[in-house]
Amino acid sequence: MVTSVAVVGANGTMGRLFTRLIDEAPGFEVTARLGSSSALTEMDGADIVVDVTAPAVSPHVVEHALNSGANVLVGTSGWSQERLSALRTRLADADNGAIIIPNFSLGSVLGTTLATIAGRFFDSIEIVEAHRAAKVDSPSGTAVRTAELIGQARAGLGPVEAPHVDQRARGQQVSSIPIHSLRLAGVVARQEVTFGGTGETLTITHNTVDGSSYEKGILLALEAARTATGLTVGLENLMDLGITRA
Repeated sequence: MVTSVAVVGANGTMGRLFTRLIDEAPGFEVTARLGSSSALTEMDGADIVVDVTAPAVSPHVVEHALNSGANVLVGTSGWSQERLSALRTRLADADNGAIIIPNFSLGSVLGTTLATIAGRFFDSIEIVEAHRAAKVDSPSGTAVRTAELIGQARAGLGPVEAPHVDQRARGQQVSSIPIHSLRLAGVVARQEVTFGGTGETLTITHNTVDGSSYEKGILLALEAARTATGLTVGLENLMDLGITRA
C-alpha cells in the first residue's frame, strides 16, 4: 500500500530534500507540492502532510491538515510549549496525530540527550547555537528543545546559575539557561552546550556540515507518521537510545 504525502513548503531547502527522499522511498508517493501561493486545500486527500514552512504559517498548515484527516509531520521551528500544549489537547481524542521534529539529525538528537544527562551534574550551563544567515527564528528549535529537556532533568535541582541575565548580551533564557544565537554566512548548523563546574568545564558540540545529515531522521519520522496518534515531539522519541532518560 502506497502512502500519499503532501509537502507544504516544497520549494524551500528542506521541502526539496523531503520531496526527493519521498520520491526515492518505497511505499511513499508525493501527491501534492505546496508553495507560498498554494491554497491549503491542495493538501486534502493526502495520508501525511509534511510541514516545512515558517513559524507564523506552520500552525495554520497543521490545523488544516488535521481537519482534513491527515497525519502531520512538522519540521518547522517555532513551536512553543504553549502551542504544543494546545495541540496535545486538540489531539487527545483524535484518530490522527502529529509528529514535531526540531532537528532531524541523529547526531543532534544524541548531543541533546547527552546534554540532558550532564545537566543534572552541573549548575552552570549555557548554549551557543549558530545557523545560516537566512534562518528566520532565534533561538533555534533545537536549542530551545535542549534547554527545556535539561530543565526537566533538573526539575528537583532548581534553576541554573546564570549571572547578569538582565543584560541583553547574556542571551535569551529558556528554562533558566541562557541561549546565544549566531546567524552567519557559511554556517549550516552548530550547537555547543557548555557546563561549568568547580575546576572544570564540559562542552558537548554538534556540527551539521551538510543537509544529508537529516536524511536518516527524515525517513525514520516519515515511517512513524504513517501510524501516528496524539502528539510526539522530538526525534529521540522515535529512536531506541538504549538508555533511560531523566
